Amino acid sequence: MIVLERPTQRATAGIPIRPERAFWLIPLLVLLLVFAVITAICVGAVSISPPQLLSILLKSLGLPVGQSVEPQQEAVLLAIRLPRVCLGMLLGAGLSMAGGAIQGLFRNPLADPALLGISSGASLFAVVTITLGSSLFGGISAWLGLYTMSLMAFAGAFLTTGLVFYLSRVAGKPVVTTMLLAGIAINALANALMGLMIATATDVQLRTVTFWNLGSLGGATWEVVLVVLPLIAVPLLLLPRWGKSLNLLALGESQATHLGVNVVALKRQLIVLTTLLVGASVAAAGIIGFMGLLIPHMVRLIAGPDHRRLLIGSAIGGAAVLTLADTLARTLVAPAELPIGILTALLGTPVFLWILMKEKAKVG
Repeated sequence: MIVLERPTQRATAGIPIRPERAFWLIPLLVLLLVFAVITAICVGAVSISPPQLLSILLKSLGLPVGQSVEPQQEAVLLAIRLPRVCLGMLLGAGLSMAGGAIQGLFRNPLADPALLGISSGASLFAVVTITLGSSLFGGISAWLGLYTMSLMAFAGAFLTTGLVFYLSRVAGKPVVTTMLLAGIAINALANALMGLMIATATDVQLRTVTFWNLGSLGGATWEVVLVVLPLIAVPLLLLPRWGKSLNLLALGESQATHLGVNVVALKRQLIVLTTLLVGASVAAAGIIGFMGLLIPHMVRLIAGPDHRRLLIGSAIGGAAVLTLADTLARTLVAPAELPIGILTALLGTPVFLWILMKEKAKVG
């Protein structure tokens, strides 16, 4: 049971929640994010020291600089690394907060945004665009150019999520268990259709599909950041407002209704906002797995299940973790680059198995 008056005295997964842990969590995550951003900007084939970073930023603002920098360093920072870091922070925050909201909606720490078919729908439309784009979307591709696949992936995320939400309605109200089953069915259907598309793809198309499904921030530009920014920033600002309602929902839908929560409206709003977050993220960088599962659960273990703190902590922690993961992805095998989805999967799989073992121990 959730005790709203004293949230820091709860326990999660058998770990007692200490007030000092919850109090220091957000400041520590902010420090981790600052460290991740500075590291991501300074480390790479073209090395940039922190004083040079400050000088470049001051110069771009028209202020006097304290240290001379090379034109190559300035170009790399402003045109390549800075938009990539901004995109990584946005996507990491969006995916992690979406995961925290979905876990609160399903009242299950093992829930993930992929359960609703958001990622699989986006992937299906992206694969269709890659394999059949020239024949189906010739005019659209000529008009939208490089944004065609991103917009189609975003549309696929919304269409599949809308279908899951429609199938989950019983007597005019969405039922969480039915939503889960519908999401599993839509995921299976989307994966089957993707397999059909891949079976007929050429070698070049197969390579494109593979890298899309593994995820990458390599295509980050200021144009992509500006397109993604409102789609992610608005849900990031709105979702924490429903933190208290999610706390009450953990008591059960009937209890939450008696305590004044409009459960039907809450479900609808959460699904729309999480679809915006995940759909925009997949459209911008492909599939980046485990962020929506790993970060919220780790924050919950440290600071407890109070969603007023959990959602904000997940956003900051996700931004820091994805920024650090992207730094490793582009430096571990330089001058080549690893897909970031590989690193997040390598990090998330052991944690996921550990969570399963903890849940198994609780049931036992």
